[in-house]
Amino acid sequence: MATVLSRRALNRATLARQFLLERVDLPITELVTRLGGLQAQTTHTWYVALQNRLRSPDPHEMGRLLTEGVLVRMSLMRSTLHLVTPQEARWLRGTTGEVMARDLENSSHGKATAGMDRSAVLDMARKVLEEEPLTPKRLGERLAEHWPGVPGPHLSYVVRCLLPVVQVPPRGVWGASGPPALAPADTWTGLPMDAEPDRERLVLRYLAAYGPASVRDIQAWSGSTRLKPVVEDLRDRLVSFHAEQDEKPAGGRRPARPVELFDLPHAPRPGSDLYPDLHADTPAPVRFLYDFDNILRAYADRTRVISDEARRRIAVRNGMPPSTVLLDGSVAATWRVDHTRPTRSSRHIRSLEVSPFRPLTGSEAEEVVEEGRRLLDFLSPGQGGREVRIHDPA
Repeated sequence: MATVLSRRALNRATLARQFLLERVDLPITELVTRLGGLQAQTTHTWYVALQNRLRSPDPHEMGRLLTEGVLVRMSLMRSTLHLVTPQEARWLRGTTGEVMARDLENSSHGKATAGMDRSAVLDMARKVLEEEPLTPKRLGERLAEHWPGVPGPHLSYVVRCLLPVVQVPPRGVWGASGPPALAPADTWTGLPMDAEPDRERLVLRYLAAYGPASVRDIQAWSGSTRLKPVVEDLRDRLVSFHAEQDEKPAGGRRPARPVELFDLPHAPRPGSDLYPDLHADTPAPVRFLYDFDNILRAYADRTRVISDEARRRIAVRNGMPPSTVLLDGSVAATWRVDHTRPTRSSRHIRSLEVSPFRPLTGSEAEEVVEEGRRLLDFLSPGQGGREVRIHDPA
């Protein structure tokens, strides 16, 4: 009979692999790779993932790595922008190509270009982008010169989904700004992007960063479908467990069948003899997560890190989700910075505002303030007179 893992055990396994139990000293490229990439469709909020995982984070070093092409931002898992190394980008782009293609077909852009010779569009786009990086708007205008009957946004979206492209600096560089200009990934990185899909590698990379997890979890993170046969082919190289089930399902329904979870044999996990100091009750420090932090988007069942009630609290129909705070490993508050603009050329952080979902104990409040001050020092070092404000629960 398979071992049952509690939600709390799964939580600690996730926090350990995501370096949220203890900050580490790792090269930025290694950290990003071991995290399975960083979701990075915003220009700068994902830098907070450095602050809450590294002992001595340097956002300017991250910016330098982007500028030099040691790291790239490109659409991969779930057809969203991720920060990865060029080496990871090559096989990930080949593997998530199906996700990108499905994104196109399910969009209005795909319907508008269904009868076109898209390969001709891609050939022309490559030629144009090799001359200079262009924004999607400008790229669409250039392509519309050759296909005048098709609006530019439709054409540029075809390129975004079917041609491996990166979003080039200074976009995304700490302390800088720039338009979302695109360049061919192979010419920007110097690596060919024609790697064959490697779905087994995708599963193994995911489990190393997020396991134990179900097939549905892996599919939710990657955007890929039909991964069950891939996991079955890997079964001899994996270990399996069952997820903890609710004792009394709502509405008098029958208890659901136990969900099978898969993992790498030697990965950090409570109950493993290889990690005797990792337990379901291992203390989890306060951590401030950015709006699109990986652990909130890497599972079909997110209850290991956020309750259903907390998800409803932070749910948004459109726009940016709020940034959140982990207390004892689970989302229990939101946070934001309050800015003031004394002049047009400067922007200072006045305070960090924390809105908990429940009353905090004295020790929790002290830890939130301490961790909040550390975050403020990262976001805008050298500024005085700032404070961490904890609001009363709503």
